[in-house]
Amino acid sequence: MKPIITGRAFVLGNDIDTDQIIPAAHLVYKLDDPEERKNYGRYALSGVPAAQSGLPQGNVPFVRDGEWRSGYTIIVAGKNFGCGSSREHAPFALQVAGIEAVVAESYARIFYRNAIDGAFVAPYETPDRLAQEVRTGDELTLDTAAGTLTNRTQGKEYRLNSLGDVEHILRAGGIFEYARTSGMLQKR
Repeated sequence: MKPIITGRAFVLGNDIDTDQIIPAAHLVYKLDDPEERKNYGRYALSGVPAAQSGLPQGNVPFVRDGEWRSGYTIIVAGKNFGCGSSREHAPFALQVAGIEAVVAESYARIFYRNAIDGAFVAPYETPDRLAQEVRTGDELTLDTAAGTLTNRTQGKEYRLNSLGDVEHILRAGGIFEYARTSGMLQKR
């Protein structure tokens, strides 16, 4: 996790489930093949219908046709982000697509743990209804040390909930790297 994450926002609504984040039909690609893994980015959020996206401007594509990296860096969402199945492919797909952080009102526990364990994306919680204020395309700066999100487009700053002890896992690069660097696991 970088100290400062900057980029454009992609705004979603409530109850975005793992099948919307990466539909089951796209779980056939090899994770260890560099070319096949790009498909996780290509199809990330392809299961989110426009009606559920919470986007007032209509169905804005997360990844453009023929590409595998999104033009967005931070997802801003409502409640219960990542509900559904326990697939770790969901935060992985977001990472492959270029997402570095998700800022949501709340998370499904299994998505939250998967995001942290693999250090795929930084899952920040907000006490505010940011999905109602931030617009897709707004330029954001997330200061991970200070726990603040600045909307540079609108000139507003928000305080995010602390990551607490999981911050160390994200900064280390995942649960296994954290265990190695903290002496819980012996290096081989």
